[in-house]
Order: sequence, then structure tokens, then C-alpha cells
Amino acid sequence: MAADAELLIDRRRLRRKLSLWRVLGIGGLVVAAGAVGFRVRAGTEGSLFGAVQPQIARISVSGFIAGSEATTKLMKRVGESSAVQGVVVSINSPGGTTTGSEELFRNLRQLAEKKPIVAFVDGTAASGAYITAIAADHIVARETSLVGSIGVLFQYPDVSGLLDKVGVKVESVKSSPLKAEPSGFTPTSPEARAALAAVVGDTYGWFKGLVAERRGLDDKQLSVVSDGRVFSGRQSVPLKLVDELGGERQAITWLESERKVSKNLPVRDWKPRSESDFRLWSALGAGADLLGLDGLGQAVRALGAETGGIAQGGLLALWRPAPADPSR
Repeated sequence: MAADAELLIDRRRLRRKLSLWRVLGIGGLVVAAGAVGFRVRAGTEGSLFGAVQPQIARISVSGFIAGSEATTKLMKRVGESSAVQGVVVSINSPGGTTTGSEELFRNLRQLAEKKPIVAFVDGTAASGAYITAIAADHIVARETSLVGSIGVLFQYPDVSGLLDKVGVKVESVKSSPLKAEPSGFTPTSPEARAALAAVVGDTYGWFKGLVAERRGLDDKQLSVVSDGRVFSGRQSVPLKLVDELGGERQAITWLESERKVSKNLPVRDWKPRSESDFRLWSALGAGADLLGLDGLGQAVRALGAETGGIAQGGLLALWRPAPADPSR
């Protein structure tokens, strides 16, 4: 009987310890989830109190531009934040796909209905990135920035000559002559080239129309800037591609003077939710599972279920320097 009593006491002690660790574990999960949720809602990297502190949001656009659900959600968060009084879109990009650039433009225009926006060209705003810049109501560029490259590109390899040399022939059965053209495995037919040229021309017309509308250019002014060239920031002011030369400070000054944004506000970086955030939510969910809290684990993972997938496709609105001539 004594042994049974001791065994019962030991079991009760063990249950108390397990209950204590379970409570501590749940508390840790709640604190961690709350901290992550607060940081995500704040939308800033620079301040824990970014969600309540009046500020100017900085959204950076760099590298290759493609559609992104995470960026779309970022724009929505910035627009809904009562802390954000204005937005600086900092651009340094050669462009990207036409579909991705169009998506970013439309997201910024929707954001502009809620917050005043100024663009700052901190390096390059070419092609699709210039589409991003003209979404703002004012554009500031450095004197040596590269701006423009208004045009559209459809590029594909033709490896038919190489296949002939190695004795490879690609055969296909198509529902119509223009299906899956261009293929790259056969020379492009005149009909296929004409069809592609029509698509490029139509998209080019859309691009030029957007520039003319947003920058207030007439046909003569538009023809000067829309031949695919890039211009320096200094050249871009008289061409009306940008409004002002300077740095980010000049862009912020415009928000203060022209859009009545409060002076001397901190500038906070707002970024799309990163993959590390998603992994952290997954880890918290796994921790809840280990504690036997399956329902909480599923709920935690659901809170972090946001992907940053890139929407591929479309023509290219992209600028890049010509390759160097090896003979020189």
C-alpha cells in the first residue's frame, strides 16, 4: 500500500511539472506570436513602435520587377495604416515584365488615393521601373540617375542553326500555323513575326499612352522621349520625365510643402512579409503541435499563411546596356 501511495504521489508531481511546462510553452507561443504579429502590422523594420508613431513610409523598388502578391498586400497595409502620412517610393531598377510593372503601377495608384506619394530615383528607373515612377504625383531624381527607356521587348533564342549542325530535328503537330510561335527550334516565319510585332506594338502604345497621360506630354514631346533611350536625371527635367533633381530629402520636402505632410517625421522602411516570417509562424505552429495543442498549431500557421510568389509572364519592359564589343 505504501508503495502504491508513493507511486500515486510521484504521478501527481509529474503531472504538475508537465502542466507547468505546458503553461510556459503556451505563454511563450502567445508572446512570440504577438510580437511577430505586432511587427508585421507595424510594417516597419526600424521601430517597434512603428504602428503608432506618425511617419513617412519608404517602399523600395529594386531589381527585376515581376508581379508579387506580397507586394500587393504591402501596399494595402501601408494604405490602411493611420500612422503613415506620406509615401516615398525609392526606385533603382532596370524594369521587368510588362504585367508585373502594370500591377505595381495600379497598386501604387490605388495607394495614392489614400496617401500622398512621391517617387525618388536613386540610381535607375528604366522601362518597367519608369512605369513605377510615373505612378507617383511627383518624381525626384539624382543628376546622374538613368531614366526612361520607354519601350517593349520580346526576345527569344533561335537555336535552329545549332540543331542543324548537331543533326537534331524537332517536329511538331499544331492546330494552326501560329500556334506556339516563336518556337526557337525553327526560323520564325514572316506571319509569326508580324503577329509578334502587333503584340509588341500594342503594348508599346499602352506604355506611351500611360507616359503621356501621367506626365502631360503632347505627341511631339512624347516622340522625343519614347525611342527606347535612357536619359540622365539632368536631361530628364526639361524633357518632363522627372520634376526635380535631388535626393530623398528633396522628395520628402515636396510631401511637406505640397501635400502638407508634417515636417521632420521619421522615414520607416515598409517591406513585404518575408519568408523568414512565414517560417517563424510555421515553427510556432509546430511548437503548439508538440504541446498537444493541434487546434492552436493550425491557427498559428493560418496566421502566417502568406506567400510571396512571383507572377511570371508577359513581355519585357526592361533596359540593359549593350554588351561590350570584344574587338575594342
